Parts: sequence; C-alpha cells; structure tokens
Amino acid sequence: MPFDYKKADKALYLPPKTPGIVTVPAMDFLAVRGQGDPNESDGAYKQALEMLYTVAFTIKMRRHGLEGSFDYVVPPLEGLWWQAGVHGMDYARKEALQWISLIRLPAFVTREVFDWAVREAAEKKQQDFSPVTFFHWEEGLCVQCMHIGPYDGEPATVAAMEDYARAQGYEADFGESRFHHEIYLSDVRRCKPERLKTVIRQPVRRMP
Repeated sequence: MPFDYKKADKALYLPPKTPGIVTVPAMDFLAVRGQGDPNESDGAYKQALEMLYTVAFTIKMRRHGLEGSFDYVVPPLEGLWWQAGVHGMDYARKEALQWISLIRLPAFVTREVFDWAVREAAEKKQQDFSPVTFFHWEEGLCVQCMHIGPYDGEPATVAAMEDYARAQGYEADFGESRFHHEIYLSDVRRCKPERLKTVIRQPVRRMP
C-alpha cells in the first residue's frame, strides 16, 4: 500500500477544526515562486501548479532504482502567502499576493534526484521547468486549524486562531521564512465550496 504522508503525519495534515499549537519540522519541497491573483485564468499561479505536479509525478513514476525509494501518494498542494507591507493577509487585495507553491518531497529525493526530474520533465514536455526549485524549510512554531468551507471564508478561521494563540501566550511572528501557510486537502474542481478542507497555519512565538 502506498505510503501516505497525510495519514502518517496526522498532526500536520489532519488537525481538528479548533486551533492548536504545533512545531513543524524541517522538510524538503518542490517549489515555484510567483505573485498575483491565484484565481486569474491561465495566470502565473495556474502555470506554477502545472509545473509542480509534472515534476512531482515524474519522480513518483520513475522512482524505481533510486536509493531508498518507496511507493507513495503525492502529498497535497501547499501554499505560502504574503503581501508587501502587510502583517498577515489582506484577503481583499489578491492582486498584491506573493506566493510560494509547494509539494512535499519524500526523504529519498536528494538534490541530484530533483535535478534529474526537472531535466526529465523539460525534455518530455519541451518546456522550461527552471522555475521549479528545491526548497528546504523548517517552519517551526505555529498555530494551525482545519478550515472547512470556501477560501473566502478563511478570515473568520484566522481570527479564531489568532485569539487562541494570544490566550495561550503566543503572538504572531511573520517575517523572513515565516508565512501564512495553507495546505489544500480537497480538489477544488470536484468539491463543493462549503466542503473544502484547508489546513491553515500561521507562525507564532512566545510573548515576551
């Protein structure tokens, strides 16, 4: 049976609908950086996702023979989001969004394997895949919660997370490598908006 990170790391991928504090360890990801409204038809965000999934499935389908490889479910899409000069997220200004789209990599995927997969995808698709990068990231201390419903309903969940964090003695800690983070557990093409499941994380630190 393929290894599934969502089931193995339930604390990270399947949190309850009430906020909690979590420490997220270092992981490796495929990543594409960009900016602009993610809802723009055929925009940079849509193109980024196509590149990410192409490289992710290139690794999965050609993993045989790689040292330490195993069968696995491609982990869910994730996104880091921020806006210049904004503490947190301004949901009314999606055109100002900057983002890093991510897909987690299995532990056996080294930088050498990553480089091979990018070359393989570029040759097969006859397309430039250089925007896809190898991203090592340790997220650290965060408040997180499962959000159920449309993306535009996230501010209420974020407000509840912030209230919970303050009550527990934590404050927001946005900054370099510290972002609003979303993990998309539902396929937006097949799921009704009111049933979408999204893990929301935000960086925190202990209040002084």
